This record gives sequence, C-alpha cells and structure tokens, in this order.
Amino acid sequence: QFQLVESGGGLVQTGGSLRLSCVASGFTLVDYAIAWFRQAPGKRREGVSCISSGDPRTYYYDSVKGRFTISRDNAKNTVYLQMNSLKPEDTAVYYCVTCRYSDTGCSVENYDFWGQGTQVTVSS
Repeated sequence: QFQLVESGGGLVQTGGSLRLSCVASGFTLVDYAIAWFRQAPGKRREGVSCISSGDPRTYYYDSVKGRFTISRDNAKNTVYLQMNSLKPEDTAVYYCVTCRYSDTGCSVENYDFWGQGTQVTVSS
C-alpha cells in the first residue's frame, strides 16, 4: 500500500529553523508531485508548498515565501521542507500529500495519499 510518513517536527523559538521530511513507502516518489499542508487547532487546513515530479518546479504560498524551501531527494524517496525564520503563526500539524502540480499551486483529490502529520510548535 502507498504510504507517506512525516518527521522532523518539534518545539523551536521564534526565528529558529526545522527541516521536515516526507518519506514514501510502497511507491516511487519521483513519479509524484508532493505538497505540504498545515493545520492549526480551530483553523482550516492551508497549503504551504509543493514540488513537481519532474523538473522540479516549486510553488510557495504567500505566508511562507522567502522563509521555507521545498526539495526532494529521489535516491532517498524523500521530500523535505526546510523552515527558517519561524514565527508563532507557523505552529501547526504539517502534512505531506501526493498532488498534481501547477504554476498556481497543487491540486489534491480524494485518491491522494496523506501522511500522519508532524507537530511544529514555535514559541514567542
């Protein structure tokens, strides 16, 4: 079965950095575009970033532009999210998911595969 597992979350101070990992099992990640989403308590899930399966092209939502970097290591079947200059408003559970890439973001459908999420907490 296809599976994605996120890791790398934790507690950091404002201005700190974390690197999240999304590791695929049961399929070759190079064939898929991958998106990062996040959800804070009481808030709707929102997009963070996504990366295409090929080129790779990348897309960043406005809230993280200039601070976060998405990348992939096909040999390790892994997509990363490097998060710098973290703010308290970045506090959320972060999820990776398969998607279809476009230059205006990534689309997610009901057949896509989600990870279990990893908690990121940024203290002020």
